[in-house]
Amino acid sequence: MHVAQPGQIAQTGMPLGSPIGILASAATGLVDFIQHQGGDPERILGRAGIDASRLEHPTLSLDLNQYCQVFEEAARQTGNDNFGLRFGQQFKPDSLGLLGYVGMCSATLGEALRNVVSTFPVHQQSSLLRLQERGELCQLDYQVQYGAILRKRQDAELSLGMFVNLMRHALGQAWAPEKVLFEHPQPEAWHEHCKVFDAPVLFNQPHNSLIFRRSVLERPMPGRDPRLLAIVIESMRMLGGQAGVKSRPGIVDDVKSQVRALLNEGYPSLEQVADQLRLPSWTVQRRLQEQGLSFSALVDSVRQELATYYLQQSNLPISELALLLGYSEISAFSRAFRRWFEVSPKQWRQAHKGQSAD
Repeated sequence: MHVAQPGQIAQTGMPLGSPIGILASAATGLVDFIQHQGGDPERILGRAGIDASRLEHPTLSLDLNQYCQVFEEAARQTGNDNFGLRFGQQFKPDSLGLLGYVGMCSATLGEALRNVVSTFPVHQQSSLLRLQERGELCQLDYQVQYGAILRKRQDAELSLGMFVNLMRHALGQAWAPEKVLFEHPQPEAWHEHCKVFDAPVLFNQPHNSLIFRRSVLERPMPGRDPRLLAIVIESMRMLGGQAGVKSRPGIVDDVKSQVRALLNEGYPSLEQVADQLRLPSWTVQRRLQEQGLSFSALVDSVRQELATYYLQQSNLPISELALLLGYSEISAFSRAFRRWFEVSPKQWRQAHKGQSAD
C-alpha cells in the first residue's frame, strides 16, 4: 500500500515558482524564541531552507514560502501547536523594523494603520493588508495571496498578534478587538486564541481579520514623530525600488489563490475565478494552457494539496473537510483521495498521526 507523505504532490501538483519576499525583520527574535520553546533553531531553520545569518539583517529579504514553512516546522518540532500565536503575542512593534516604525511614528492610530497598509507591499509581497471602515466598526484584513503557500496557519496567527500589539501600543495592553477571524480550521487548543486576543475568535473565515471600534482610530500614537516618519517611509520606498523583485505571482498562483477562496462554496467555475481576477474567462484559460494546464486540473491540484493539510488538523472531521474542499458528498471526496494517494482519507490520517515532517 502506497501512502503519500505530507506535502507530496501528484502529477497535477504545481511548482512553487519564483521566490516572493518578506523582510527579515518579521523574524526578529525567532532563534531565541525557538530555543525558549525547547526547539533546535539550526535544525528548524535548515528544514525550511533559511540561512540563519540573514535574520541578523532586518532589511534583507527572506523567501515568503520558507518564512511560512519555518513557523509550521517550529510548531511541529517544539510540540507547541500554537507556536505562531505565542510568537506574535510577544512580538513588539519596534521589532518589526521599518514597518513597525512607520506605525509608531504616525500621528494617530488611524494614520498608523493606513501608513502600514500603504507600505506593506515593500515589507511583504503577494499578500493582502487592507483596512475597511464600515460605520462604527473597522476591519483589518490580512492574507497571504501567494497560491503556492498552503501551510500558513502559524503565519496568520503571528501576524494578527503583531498587528494587535501595534494597536495596543496606542490603546494600552488591556485593549481588545471586538472579534478575530482566521481562514484556517479551528485548532484543538483554540481557547488559547480567545485568551491571547481577549475576544471571540472564529475560524474558517474568508480572511484573517481584526474587527474593532472605529472610534479608536483617533487615538494619538505615543511615539509620533513626523520627521522620522518621513525618513522611514522614504527608506521603505527606496528599499522597494532597489529590491527589483516582482510583487505579483503568475497566473497559476493567482488562480490557485482564488480557487482556495471559493472552494468552501462548492466547485468553483472558471467564470467565477476569472471574475475575481477581473479578466475574461478565455484569457485565464489561454494563459493556463500556455503553462500546459487546464482549469480542472488546477482545481484538482489545489484540492489534493489542501486535503493533506486539512487531514493533519486532527480535530477536523472528514465530513467537514470534504465540504471545505467543495465536495457535496463525502463519497466523492473519498474517491478523489483514493485516486491521488491510493488510500482512504482515514487511512492517510492514521498513517501520519503524530508524525513530523522528517
